[in-house]
Amino acid sequence: MAVKVDSKVIRLKRCKPAAAGSVSKIRKDSSAEGSGEEKMIGYLFRKRRKRVLIDINTQKDFFRQGSDLCVRNPAGILSHIRRMVAWARHEGIPVISICEVSNGNGNSRAAYDCLKVSEGRKKTKYTLLGNHIVFPADDSTHFPPDILRRHRQIILHNRGSDPFDEPRIERMLGEMQVSEFVLIGAGAEGVVEATALGLLHRGKKVTVVVDAVGCQNKGKAKLALRKIKAKGAKLVATKKLAGVSHLKPVKNHSRQVCPEKGGEKPLEIGAGH
Repeated sequence: MAVKVDSKVIRLKRCKPAAAGSVSKIRKDSSAEGSGEEKMIGYLFRKRRKRVLIDINTQKDFFRQGSDLCVRNPAGILSHIRRMVAWARHEGIPVISICEVSNGNGNSRAAYDCLKVSEGRKKTKYTLLGNHIVFPADDSTHFPPDILRRHRQIILHNRGSDPFDEPRIERMLGEMQVSEFVLIGAGAEGVVEATALGLLHRGKKVTVVVDAVGCQNKGKAKLALRKIKAKGAKLVATKKLAGVSHLKPVKNHSRQVCPEKGGEKPLEIGAGH
């Protein structure tokens, strides 16, 4: 093919047409590359694990003096929570931490800013593993493809009373194939109840460690445990899973832990009856 430009003839080299099916192959390879990460995440979620520990709202505000969110008998609850986290670390059990977040402007989804989470909403030192990763609360469901291989603890921020309203939390807990989810933390009548019922609704096996779960209203907490048990969850004590603790009791320092309310005992297994 020749083209005449300013009295000069320029000959253009004819391009060899693409082989049949090469375009579709390129598109297919590109699609495979883009979906490879999702396939890896799906594989890691589908890989069945014996147990996963879910610690809920184990943050300073729920165990500190002067906080409106302080649970009853915080020192006793923290001792059992500490034992359960140590058990998970020793047994190599993955830990998923659900943390209620606030920037001081309430808990509304619009007010949340992952960079301005208040000091009181940071996790207590007993519940933080060295090899952890934090995900802010947003409308994304993205996870790194090797997250469950590289990290022992996954911390997920939660902006509301029901963790399953958060896309990331809903995806992780909904897709993970686990023989047993073990729940501890603060809010037996709140987020703990919502998490347990959400898992049970999705056909998961749930165990609640009742003496490692704090509450503000004991009457409502007993009712919540009764409901959870009626839906199929198992209620156990810390020593049933983790044995007797050799750790030193958590001290009731005024700056670290809120005062005891009447020297109450932790919730008992029979609390639901």
